Amino acid sequence: MAFVMSLFTILLLTAVAVTVVLATSGSGLTGPGADAEEEARPRTSDPALQELRMRYARGEIDREEYLERLIDLE
Repeated sequence: MAFVMSLFTILLLTAVAVTVVLATSGSGLTGPGADAEEEARPRTSDPALQELRMRYARGEIDREEYLERLIDLE
């Protein structure tokens, strides 16, 4: 029983350590379909680009329309 508790503690501490490293590294894991090129682009204070990103995030426009409008605005 003590062995099982020790093993559980080690696994729990490992999971916490991995979580802390990923949270503080800044890179983290990208979700499915994440576009690395889009991630690398600097964020601007352009209100039109901000509104476009918000509409995409809210699901009002699909990825294709988002990318087309992004190209038009840049």
